[in-house]
Amino acid sequence: MKRVIYSLYIDLPAKEHFGNSKNKHDTIEKADVTINAFKKHYDRLVESKLTYAEYCEAEFIMFEYDSKYITFENNFLKDFPEFTGYEVINFYKIHLLQELAKKYDEILYLDFDAVPLTDEVFFDVWDLSKGICVYNNNKQIVKSRQVNHSIRSPSAKYFNCQAMLLEGNYSPNNDVINTGIIGARKEDVINLDYFGDFKDIIDLMTSLRKDTSGLYPQNIIDMFRYDNETIFSYKKEINNIDIQWLDDRWHYFFDKQNHIPRDTRIVHAICKDFDKVWERYD
Repeated sequence: MKRVIYSLYIDLPAKEHFGNSKNKHDTIEKADVTINAFKKHYDRLVESKLTYAEYCEAEFIMFEYDSKYITFENNFLKDFPEFTGYEVINFYKIHLLQELAKKYDEILYLDFDAVPLTDEVFFDVWDLSKGICVYNNNKQIVKSRQVNHSIRSPSAKYFNCQAMLLEGNYSPNNDVINTGIIGARKEDVINLDYFGDFKDIIDLMTSLRKDTSGLYPQNIIDMFRYDNETIFSYKKEINNIDIQWLDDRWHYFFDKQNHIPRDTRIVHAICKDFDKVWERYD
């Protein structure tokens, strides 16, 4: 059984984080918080994942800005010049998942701001033959048609995926998948077929951003974007992929609550308060 844990870090300019989002909270100042925190805590963020991979007896690979990424980025932007750098990076992490599935039997992806706080082996706790392990943000969805959220909000992803499914005559029911932590075996990665018919999917997303049918009000359409998690949810539905939902212990969202529970196994520090994370880690 060949196992790998991987993460990704690209030092992205602040202006590339939100593109032309119309939401007042999608600011360069907000992006700068992330950029500065990653630079300050880079060494420990890498070390924590390497240490955990050793516990799991898995190989660890840290992907960064190199010739392979440059080639991917250039080819992607040639085909999809409307993408922001942030969007390219998030599609790249799924591309890496597919590439690693060619070599490894089981894979665990950790966002760069996700920190393992345990020596429990992920692959022993989660039987990946039962499906891909991800977290859902369904509780954060606001289903009111008056909602006006960020392009990265769970509500934006929910409505965008719903519109895509309806366009293909599928059931509109969908889950808002968070790809900050992904556990998967190679067979499920292959069956997900994430980049199959990719151009057609992007064309569909583009047409929905310009929709004038009246099915969705403009405030909903303004939230539509080219989001990797929206496509992940869409592919899960149309390809009937088995999913296991990670619980709050194995994907704990650390944001504004200023507290990390003692039973947390992996903390996802979306607030970027890594000083608090290291207090818990140590």
